[in-house]
Amino acid sequence: MEPINLFTKGDATPNTQRGKLLVAGALGLVFWYLIYMQLEPFSFFFAYSLLGLEKGSHLGEAIQFFVYDTPKVMLLLTLIVFVIGMVRSFFTQERTRKYLAGKRETGGNVMAALLGIVTPFCSCSAVPLFIGFVQAGVPLGVTFSFLVAAPMVNEIALVLLYGLLGWKVAALYLGTGLLIAMVSGWVIGRLKLEHWIEDWVQELRAGEAIVIEEKLTWTDRVTRGREAVRDIVGKVWIYVVAGIGVGAAIHGYVPEDFMATIMGKDAWWSVPAAVVVGIPMYSNAAGIVPVVEALLGKGAALGTVLAFMMSVIALSLPEMVILRKVLKPKLIAVFIAVVGMGILFTGYLFNLVI
Repeated sequence: MEPINLFTKGDATPNTQRGKLLVAGALGLVFWYLIYMQLEPFSFFFAYSLLGLEKGSHLGEAIQFFVYDTPKVMLLLTLIVFVIGMVRSFFTQERTRKYLAGKRETGGNVMAALLGIVTPFCSCSAVPLFIGFVQAGVPLGVTFSFLVAAPMVNEIALVLLYGLLGWKVAALYLGTGLLIAMVSGWVIGRLKLEHWIEDWVQELRAGEAIVIEEKLTWTDRVTRGREAVRDIVGKVWIYVVAGIGVGAAIHGYVPEDFMATIMGKDAWWSVPAAVVVGIPMYSNAAGIVPVVEALLGKGAALGTVLAFMMSVIALSLPEMVILRKVLKPKLIAVFIAVVGMGILFTGYLFNLVI
């Protein structure tokens, strides 16, 4: 008997294909959950029984943290990237430009920030995306709301924060990240800085953006999800391991409450210092969230840590270098200043009320 291929189009009706995909997805989710629930017991077994390390020792805690968090983050990452890869098949970059073209500011800022969560984006796509928005007639402020939200308030950051730190922290990050994106874009739009876009980009404004529509089946969307896992997880896994390695070292060797002295609520300078340190760093949400988890566990204030994370993701130096191809230095400086002030406000606010 030949094996049944759940993803074969053949003569199957759309309802039949959808039913098979639902069954396969349910079985896969059950298998994923069973593995996920065994990770913590396995990490304790590995560190303290198999390796024979002493419980409470620096090395033991570091090894247990690393063995637990590495597969945990990778499982969360794989699941959410697959799901969002399917969701993103409904929100292509071309369709996003079409939605935002001609939108007025304020309402456009809100829509751009929300679309930034689910639209494919990375630093390498910042220039073509910016050009496409300009060509489609999207206002500058609306474009910047998207450019802030897309890398900072993305599905990887939200799901990892939820899985490692709980829904309250994830919700706070989502709300403040979207607010920063909306307000920053609105402010930049009010300043009327279009003349600080490079001249060759402004010449494209008269052009007409081409929107290519694709008709995808559910099988195609599942394929998009699998491709997203291969592409995204394949690129970021090294940052995940490196970030968890740093987090493990902090978890195992940094004394309890040590971070409270340099990243705590009482250190007024900790929030701006965290932003200044974060901007030149190059990482992504998958790599920085495990570090955030470890810093919070050692007494660092939530506002300071979130300000650090936001600056690393939203104001990374590599993205600024790439955007220099289409923006004049003055506009890049305004962008960094406006978003940076929003991040500072968020950090101080959280440290004040939480």
